[in-house]
Amino acid sequence: MKLIRFGKPGFEKPGIHKDGKNYDVSAFIHDYDDFFFDTGGMEKLQEVLHTEELPEIDPEARIGCPVYRPSKIICIGLNYADHARETNATPPAEPVIFMKATTALNGPFDDVTIPRNSVKTDWEVELAVVIGKRASYVKEEDAMKYIAGYCLHNDISEREFQLERGGTWDKGKGCDTFAPIGPWLVTPDEIADVNDLKLWLQVNGKSMQQGNTSNLIFNIPHLIAYCSQFMTLLPGDIISTGTPAGVGLGFNPPVYLKPGDVMELGIDGLGSSKQKCVAYAG
Repeated sequence: MKLIRFGKPGFEKPGIHKDGKNYDVSAFIHDYDDFFFDTGGMEKLQEVLHTEELPEIDPEARIGCPVYRPSKIICIGLNYADHARETNATPPAEPVIFMKATTALNGPFDDVTIPRNSVKTDWEVELAVVIGKRASYVKEEDAMKYIAGYCLHNDISEREFQLERGGTWDKGKGCDTFAPIGPWLVTPDEIADVNDLKLWLQVNGKSMQQGNTSNLIFNIPHLIAYCSQFMTLLPGDIISTGTPAGVGLGFNPPVYLKPGDVMELGIDGLGSSKQKCVAYAG
């Protein structure tokens, strides 16, 4: 299945994407939240799809983040060796974990706001994993059982805030609109091999990132098991697995986003998204 949420920001409803069209399931499903994932919502949704005639959604309707209010967004840094090299970092011996504010969540086609005083806003195409059930001290061999699905994520980053402001990476990662996710949450049965998915990102039509999940330093089962040793993962939580080479920071000289720039990105089987950069207007 491909799960979507549609509607104005803050008023999204649940839907599904099927055969190139979007359908409304809000008469049967409240939302794609922790309660949905934790109480057999996927099974109920399957039943709805097999037994009900669903209304089609207006093709012009806004698409939001496919998960409602995850308790946390956990990100993995430097998880592709080529990205570590381009940023002059040593590939890590253990996963690098940082948190992205849930207030950064954004729709996959919404504008991205360049923050006040920012001069180093950057892009990062990533595969995101959505947790399907409560997970604590998970064994690596069991980790795939805890996955609800996968999403496309643009882990937008302000590099000065992240690296030059005397603190953790979180400062440059959690700005408003810095987590466009979607268009879909795709269930694992629709992905033949999550360890062999192409990732790509363009800025203003120019190819910047081309990668493959086969090059992850730490694979998905390891990441779920590892994160669950330090915090309980709740249904709907998101783990973003890292970005390949080609970020703006890695160019010589670096290249950063400015108002009017347009990012387009995608992952095999998970769809594509597009965001225009706008200046902070506050």
